[in-house]
Amino acid sequence: MVKEGSGGGGRRSERARRAIQDAALALVVEVGFAKTTVEGIAARAGVGKQTIYRWWPSKAEVLLEAFLALSERAALDAGQEPFAFPDTGDLAADLKAVLRATVDELLDPRFEAPTRALAAEGVVNERLGREFVARLLEPQLQLYVDRLTAAQETGQVRREVDPRIALELFVSPLAQRWLQHTGPISHAYTDTLVDYALGGLTPR
Repeated sequence: MVKEGSGGGGRRSERARRAIQDAALALVVEVGFAKTTVEGIAARAGVGKQTIYRWWPSKAEVLLEAFLALSERAALDAGQEPFAFPDTGDLAADLKAVLRATVDELLDPRFEAPTRALAAEGVVNERLGREFVARLLEPQLQLYVDRLTAAQETGQVRREVDPRIALELFVSPLAQRWLQHTGPISHAYTDTLVDYALGGLTPR
């Protein structure tokens, strides 16, 4: 069990938080969100249940923080900023690169189960849903806005296009397919989304 005490409490607390986050992610992958419990997370992490409740009000909050930490670690391990968008000057290539990476993440078991769990829970838990959007989705969506705005400045996207609406042409179809299983997702699929969408966004 991860013990807490007076000396080195900060280090022990950080180890405990990491153990709890890892336990939550592992359990959601293994048994699903519905069967994941605070008691189960505590047992898996080797901490007392009250330790979890001291930091988080629910298992959903544990999972959200765990998923954010996982995403940050994965980006850093790949030598990237947690939130980054390439700007090579080729808008189509940049969009395809980001969407391909998104497909890879959505198909990765480490990310798929917690992402589905958070998306589903956010529908019925408005507070969690808003936090999920604010802390994870919104920073990513803003990168699309920034990249499309930069493309407008170089004449690659029409000036009258609203970047906030335009980004949905790329991310919304992918999200729908993945969440509702309406079709397979792949690099070829997202490349086609970019080709189709840019046909309506670029100057004629």
